[in-house]
Amino acid sequence: MAESDGQEKTEQATGKKLQTSREEGKVAKSTEISSFAIFSSGMILIYMSREFIGSKMSDLAFYVFNSLDTLQINSNIVQFYMLKAMLLFFLTLSPILIGLIIIGLVANIGQVGIHFSLKALSPKFNKMNPISGIKRILFSSSSLVEVLKSLLKLLLIGGFTYMILSDIIYESVSLVSLTISEIISFMIDGAFGLIWKIAMLYAILAIADFIFQKFKFKKDMMMTKQEVKEEAKQADGDPLIKSKIKSLQLEAARRRMMKDIPTADVVITNPTHFAVAIKYDPQKYAAPKVVAKGADELAQRIKKLAVENNVPLHENRELARALYKMCDVGDTIPEKLFQAVAKILAYIYNLKKTTKKKIV
Repeated sequence: MAESDGQEKTEQATGKKLQTSREEGKVAKSTEISSFAIFSSGMILIYMSREFIGSKMSDLAFYVFNSLDTLQINSNIVQFYMLKAMLLFFLTLSPILIGLIIIGLVANIGQVGIHFSLKALSPKFNKMNPISGIKRILFSSSSLVEVLKSLLKLLLIGGFTYMILSDIIYESVSLVSLTISEIISFMIDGAFGLIWKIAMLYAILAIADFIFQKFKFKKDMMMTKQEVKEEAKQADGDPLIKSKIKSLQLEAARRRMMKDIPTADVVITNPTHFAVAIKYDPQKYAAPKVVAKGADELAQRIKKLAVENNVPLHENRELARALYKMCDVGDTIPEKLFQAVAKILAYIYNLKKTTKKKIV
């Protein structure tokens, strides 16, 4: 299926798109499954309730015909009997109707699970345009498929029903030799035989439609490579924006690092390529800590700021390179480098004591 930008839908739908579609009420669902469930269950419920329904109808007929001799027929009497018949009809068939409603719900839930979508119930004003609605009905591929399905279903069920009825009509020539009860039994058996066979055909059509709807939904949900990329951007963030944020975060961390340089005890240099500022506070840290580090241009800036704030510089090429590679800002000195750093710190402390004595 070609898209407007020339791309084809070659990628499977992502979980996000499937979830969005579900929230909008778009799911793979076959109406034929629900129709078959209601049809077959209704047949079974009516068959199981036939004696109850028959007895109620017999009671009504008995009541009406017995009361005709003592009542004068007028509009009020007719209305009374009509209301009584409607009430009897409702009370007799309401359990079956409630059962069919429950079965219809179960058939739908069995296909798509339990999910209540407000988006599916919200009015879609773009679909209220009668002109676009007529175009959608007449020219859309989905409408054409539904029409073809209905025609196929009508032809299959109609042809199947015709063949069964032909057999029943052929067998009915022998009814003249049967009793009334045998004729009624023949009619009931023929009716339920017809309904049962139609239900079996309907089951095959419903299963075929369910498989088709699953296939169609999966195909409709497929995405182009560009759509997958755009969704990934929305989920993870635009790479350019992420890069900009990371750059700003690094710059903010660098500014904090430069502010900590004046508090350092010593800056160990390469001397031109690396500079690592070390601070040691026995009351706070178990070992010396790296408060700043940099390479090349940043190393020169660290050294310049150290000089401006009277922080001693100590050249040790190997140690400076090792500290730069092994430590991040905020890390304590690795154990294998602790002795070398401790010597430098001891030297710096002694140098500061000597300087203070000379000043005094």
